[in-house]
Amino acid sequence: MKNIFLLVHDDEGQEARFQTALDLTRAFTGHLTCVDVSMFPMVVGDFYGGGYGEAMLMAEEREREGKNKVKLQGRLAHEDVSWNWIDATGNPADCVLEAANLADLIVLNRKLDAFPYPDMRDIASRILTHARKPVVAVPDSLKRFDTGRALIAWDGKDSAAATMRACVPLLKLASEVRIFMAHAPKSTPDADDAAAYLSRHGIHASVSLRIDDGMGTIDTLIADECADWRPDYVMMGAYSHGRLMEAFGGVTKRMLAHSKLPLVLGH
Repeated sequence: MKNIFLLVHDDEGQEARFQTALDLTRAFTGHLTCVDVSMFPMVVGDFYGGGYGEAMLMAEEREREGKNKVKLQGRLAHEDVSWNWIDATGNPADCVLEAANLADLIVLNRKLDAFPYPDMRDIASRILTHARKPVVAVPDSLKRFDTGRALIAWDGKDSAAATMRACVPLLKLASEVRIFMAHAPKSTPDADDAAAYLSRHGIHASVSLRIDDGMGTIDTLIADECADWRPDYVMMGAYSHGRLMEAFGGVTKRMLAHSKLPLVLGH
């Protein structure tokens, strides 16, 4: 994981994304690519007519991002990481997807709690389902990304397995790894298989099992496990039951909306 991609935009979540990307780039002795997106304005009505109001808003957006670029590049010049900068205009998900073909890890927000636009949860969802590489989605209040304790939310599905395989380099940085699985009564959980896989990479994970009795949602069980074990981040497969089903209230959507911890997600 040498190529870390960061979505840059002057919003409330930028500092959390920026610090997380720096922490991960240092941890991997990698390279940071900043994709600075000037977003198309959200226009409810064109007061001036003829698209003039939209053009004014776009000009303001570009000016704001220009100042943001100067500020962040000034900070990067004093950081101990190699980096490059890409300027883009348009939808953030499209801009990131176009630039991140060779990314190993993409850093986004899980959502912006105070602002409906940009919709970071939707941006993260689109990038996840199309980029086919891990995404780190962080709370906008995060101060630093700690690699120490990793909780893997395991369901045995392809997306969880693919995410874990892709993130072996990240898991190797952890001081402790726990595989958590909620399973149906009388079923045979396969979390030990995941632990055996990691052990062959020198990662010795513990296993925690809870019976899913149907009384609570899976994301609630994950939250309970996090409260008990206190990991630094949660790793999980995303949209394992299909994007359409998830759009109507699935585990991934609720985790992006409510998790208090960074999420490492793959599809």
